[in-house]
Amino acid sequence: MENKKIKKINFVYLLGYIFGPVILCAICFTLGMFICPDGGTMAVVLFMCPPLLSMVWWICAGRFLFKRKKKALEKELDEQGFSRNQTFYGDGCMVVIDTNKGNMALLFFWNPFEKQIFPVSRIEKAWVDDGRSGAGFLEGSSRVSFLFKVDGITVRVNTFTSNQRWRMDTDYILTGISKADMMVKVIEDAKKKVK
Repeated sequence: MENKKIKKINFVYLLGYIFGPVILCAICFTLGMFICPDGGTMAVVLFMCPPLLSMVWWICAGRFLFKRKKKALEKELDEQGFSRNQTFYGDGCMVVIDTNKGNMALLFFWNPFEKQIFPVSRIEKAWVDDGRSGAGFLEGSSRVSFLFKVDGITVRVNTFTSNQRWRMDTDYILTGISKADMMVKVIEDAKKKVK
């Protein structure tokens, strides 16, 4: 198993994802100004297509790539004999636990090219964060997650997120808490088996 530190973000990928389309637009705009100073069809293409392609890239490409990498990781884990007893697909992280051998595999949205497999014995602690805030009738949450700490690095995996606050007794929050509790229990059970 890997002994490397957990890496949630690949900064080269992140910067390329953000600034790659910006650089493409700048190059096309410059070419459009020099090649077609009087306008024309080519100028329209050079000025309109790059921004549209950039929007499509920023909206769709990351999700598409992450989805493909998740499927590739699952296939690779199956070929290696990794028992996928519990798999959780968060919005920015995929967590796969092999409770039989006590291993965990992680794949992050901002680091999709690096699979990270390590023994669950490296997890220092795991807990649930219900995101509760406010008091009285204003009490509620907009995010529920489970967290675990590996070699001093905290990994948060959301089980429920919203752009509005929900009361703590709503089905959304209770389901998110239930999922988070289940994942923490699976992690703790896998740690006990390894010991």
